[in-house]
Amino acid sequence: MASIMEAFNASTTSMPSATLDRLVGAKAQTGFLSNITNGVNIWSVLFTLLAAAVVYDQMAYWRNKGVLSGPAWKMPFIGPFLQSVDPKFEAYHKQWMSAPLSCVSVFHIFVIMGSTRDVARQIFNAPAYVKPCVVEVASKLLRPENWVFLDGKAHVEYRKGLNGLFTRQALTGYLPGQQEVYEQYFESFLQSSEKARKEKSGAGPDKGGEKSVYILRELMCALSCRTFVGHYMSHAQVKEIADDYYNITAAMELVNFPIIIPFTKTWYGKKAADKVLEAFASCAAKAKIRMKSSGAKAECILDRWILQMMESEQYRKRIERGESVPSEEKPAQVLRGFTDFEISMTLFTFLFASQDATSSACSWLLQLLADRPDALEKVRAEGKQIMGDRYGKYGAVQIDDLDNMAYTRAVVKETLRYRPPVTMVPYKVKKPFPITPEYTAPKGSMIIPSLWRSLHDNEAYGSHGGADEWAPERWIEGDAEEQGKNWLVFGTGPHYCLGQTYAVMNLMLMIHLLSANFDMHHTVTDRSEEIRVFATLFPMDDLLLSFTRRVAA
Repeated sequence: MASIMEAFNASTTSMPSATLDRLVGAKAQTGFLSNITNGVNIWSVLFTLLAAAVVYDQMAYWRNKGVLSGPAWKMPFIGPFLQSVDPKFEAYHKQWMSAPLSCVSVFHIFVIMGSTRDVARQIFNAPAYVKPCVVEVASKLLRPENWVFLDGKAHVEYRKGLNGLFTRQALTGYLPGQQEVYEQYFESFLQSSEKARKEKSGAGPDKGGEKSVYILRELMCALSCRTFVGHYMSHAQVKEIADDYYNITAAMELVNFPIIIPFTKTWYGKKAADKVLEAFASCAAKAKIRMKSSGAKAECILDRWILQMMESEQYRKRIERGESVPSEEKPAQVLRGFTDFEISMTLFTFLFASQDATSSACSWLLQLLADRPDALEKVRAEGKQIMGDRYGKYGAVQIDDLDNMAYTRAVVKETLRYRPPVTMVPYKVKKPFPITPEYTAPKGSMIIPSLWRSLHDNEAYGSHGGADEWAPERWIEGDAEEQGKNWLVFGTGPHYCLGQTYAVMNLMLMIHLLSANFDMHHTVTDRSEEIRVFATLFPMDDLLLSFTRRVAA
């Protein structure tokens, strides 16, 4: 029995020393890892990942920033988003004046601001490096396939097909409808002022002053819709679009959530944009039917565009039949057929380009003229001299009349310079863009030429009290007309504004008819000259105006 036990003990204790070493080492290693993992939990992991993300975000900002002027540090992830929820003109102005190139970073978007005339022109004229992006959410509202996002040859060809909608002949055809809209809304302005005076509910000595920025927005929307789609859209639809367009403007602010989240500005803006696109598509379908009827005449942009499509189709059929078509019978631009939705998207871009900009421009125009009766009287005297017995009559103004109103034109152009409706035009960098020898804008960044400094440049507009003074005379007596390089109100390069002649003419028509038929009374507040940023620039106090009728003759 003892021998058996001795044999058993011998067998269990004769393990090689190498095996023992491995077992001891494994146990020690297991203990070491166990000590580490025992101190780890989900919160420590998340904190470590968050810290790493913050460091990476900051390092990426520094890498993109390079030599640019801008904040030394970025608030993790969101950057200056919170300040941008309520944008201040003074903050933008400070950045424009800080350096020719400056930067910020919001969410994942690195933004470069080009502030001087030469830098702005360089960006505008660099289609090889940049393309329009408006704002991050714009493609979702306007649609990614919209023509404004086309690039290169595709954009050039599409744009050629739109040039015919803004010729002198075309603009002449839009004037009667525009004057109808002005008459209707000017009368409603008067009625609103009279009601406020009667109820003593308004501002100013006569208690008739009301916030006019909002009614001017509706007026400009109605005027645009009348010009774009004529009578295919009812007055009720126009008013609904004008009301809803506020949500589109809010969604298109420079800094916003980059994705559409329910019940945010971008979500409400997308819903409003869908309704506008649907309404314009319906107008296109109606116009295609009407313009095929015998004797139909073009009354709006939509009519003229469809008429050009019809003429192009007839030309193609003649060519297919083997006809030798004389060159004078060939359309100026042979267009393909466009679907209702393609037409709708294009008309929406026209509304987007005009609505906020013209609302801003006419707000400042009326404030400046109401506060400067000498300038207002010059507008009236010029209009009366040119129009004669037709002065103040709606429907009587012809394009030749507007051509001859030199001072009225100067008032409009000086206002556009003094308070530019569009101060920043965002582009997206397609490939590394060497803006200066020292700095190359990274691919994917947003680069924004700013217009303020070029339009307030004392070297170009230093006469008549300097660039920060409103002086229409600089366009007549001075050399402002010769400052083409600084005149960037409508951009420059391949994406310059198609409707610049239309915009100036429209604003001239407005102040001519309004000044001929009404007196304006502006209640000046301590915030009247302050600037509120809402996509474009508006008087901070929303322009308290009242109206009384005057006898034009």
